[in-house]
Amino acid sequence: MHNPGTAIPDRFPAEERFAQGAQYIAGHLTRGTSGRTHAVVDPASGEEVLTYELAGPADVDRAVAAARAAFPGWAGATPGERSDALHRFAAVLADRAEDFARAESLQCGKPLKLTREFDVPGTIDNTAFFAGAARHLQGQSAGEYSGDHTSYVRREPIGVVGSIAPWNYPLQMAAWKILPAIAAGNTIVLKPAELTPLTSLLFAQAATDAGIPDGVINIVTGTGREAGEHLVGHPDVAMTSFTGSTAVGKRVAEVATATVKRLHLELGGKAPFVVFDDADLEAAAHGAVAGSLINTGQDCTAATRAYVQRPLYEAFVERTAALMETVRLGDPFAAGTDLGPLISHVQRDRVAGFVDRARAYARVVTGGEAPEGELAKGAYYQPTLIADAAQDSEVVQSEIFGPVLVVLPFDTDDEGLALANDTPYGLAASAWSRDVYRANRATREIKAGCVWINDHIPIISEMPHGGHKSSGYGKDMSSYSFEEYTQIKHVMFDNTGVAAKDWHRTVFGDR
Repeated sequence: MHNPGTAIPDRFPAEERFAQGAQYIAGHLTRGTSGRTHAVVDPASGEEVLTYELAGPADVDRAVAAARAAFPGWAGATPGERSDALHRFAAVLADRAEDFARAESLQCGKPLKLTREFDVPGTIDNTAFFAGAARHLQGQSAGEYSGDHTSYVRREPIGVVGSIAPWNYPLQMAAWKILPAIAAGNTIVLKPAELTPLTSLLFAQAATDAGIPDGVINIVTGTGREAGEHLVGHPDVAMTSFTGSTAVGKRVAEVATATVKRLHLELGGKAPFVVFDDADLEAAAHGAVAGSLINTGQDCTAATRAYVQRPLYEAFVERTAALMETVRLGDPFAAGTDLGPLISHVQRDRVAGFVDRARAYARVVTGGEAPEGELAKGAYYQPTLIADAAQDSEVVQSEIFGPVLVVLPFDTDDEGLALANDTPYGLAASAWSRDVYRANRATREIKAGCVWINDHIPIISEMPHGGHKSSGYGKDMSSYSFEEYTQIKHVMFDNTGVAAKDWHRTVFGDR
């Protein structure tokens, strides 16, 4: 399981690239003014790779002012002009793909093969998608709906958007928030997680180099309590988009309420993985390992609760455990590594706490420990399979956010689907069956924003991503997310020139 392999040199020169600071305001890197510093730490080694000055409220104010100043010009650009700029942006990202892949691996601990094949290509594809979508933001057809008046609907940008992105997919989450916002004509201030600011800063710099005007995209890197809350509560910010835990999302909603902002919330998940007794066992076991261990399990859509119909239960547990034991932990920059570390030792210890407490009421089939030796320097944790936990137990109901899959049996289809829905979350789910009617029933009855059939985890730019229930509301990606960042206006005008006089006469008589 532990195979660091041969490390690839020249990881990413973070100190050199961000010597001017870790804030990007009005087209320039600058230093934060909070008076406090923060370190970006390589979670694979525990070594510091960059120390920077955190943003404070004054930096947020400067960024919002820059975005506000840039808004009239950017909103006034034609859809074609915004589209052309985003096409250039996609080309710059493609030229710098290796830089992005290395920076993402360094700050997150993701295997380089994952950032090269998934995170970065997905971001480039998103940029290309919204470059096209920028030309297709439409209202409704004009028509005469009331006498001699013509009505139509304009769809317009909202203004300055304040967004907060998480640390698990810093590049992709930055893109998911920035791209639809600016494609629709808004300007944006993004606060990345203070643990992982590198690729958000590179993203903003690439936008400037592609010709997107200064101030359209701004990055403030500070803490949630200081910079984040100030951004959400800022009176000149018209909309807030947040991705993170449900608990923090509630606080964001509370702060945003004071200024009646539009909110977009993508929150926690606890995705069920329902395996019916006619499923392809081998495919389901492979899907469970891939779906639960993606990004070391630090994924809101990751498979976390596998419900397996009783005839397949023990075989599924045995086969999934065997596959997990072949997963190779190691240096993210080594060619043979399958799984990197968690984001930090704090997160590793949190995950370990869930597993250790579960030993009192469930069976830890494989994993359940931090590795020893060289990997002990990093925030590594073994792929872990837990069986026989009760539905109301902590590991079934709470978001662990680590490489842990819990497996429970069920008897009838009704029971399996009821168990799948029995958490507060509703972000994603999957169902495994050879029977089209059974699978179709699962897509109808599972309450989640995405339901995969005989697969778990793939996403595409053309389709929406977002949750139900306590997993939030609003969509990322697709034309649906594009609409999140616009507001509609009813325009109505008189075709006769006398309607106001007629209305006055009707209400007030001849005067």
